[in-house]
Amino acid sequence: MNKSRRQKRIASLIKKDLSPLLIETIQASSSCLITITGIEISKDLKTSRILLSIFPDREKETILELINKRTGYLRKTIASKTKLKYNPLLIFSLDSSPDYEQRIDKLISNIKNDEK
Repeated sequence: MNKSRRQKRIASLIKKDLSPLLIETIQASSSCLITITGIEISKDLKTSRILLSIFPDREKETILELINKRTGYLRKTIASKTKLKYNPLLIFSLDSSPDYEQRIDKLISNIKNDEK
């Protein structure tokens, strides 16, 4: 998907403002590590999908649920910091690429072990 310059700029603004908020509101109250791995903005700039990586794995679902409960607060705080015409709707989801990469690495190591 080709992103326009405006989509990229808004995604970087959201990431810059959302990262400290996640640290203050979620990460400080739990023993987890949250990383924003990507932000996808719709063409009309009204919806943003935020991809998260959460460590440890056993807490992924509970942390994601907690973040989704606080979406209104996060959206309101970002809107006050970034003066945009449209305040994008925040949709949080887990990034599956680390799991996929880990699976590929495991398959490659299994192949190397079979060759030996």
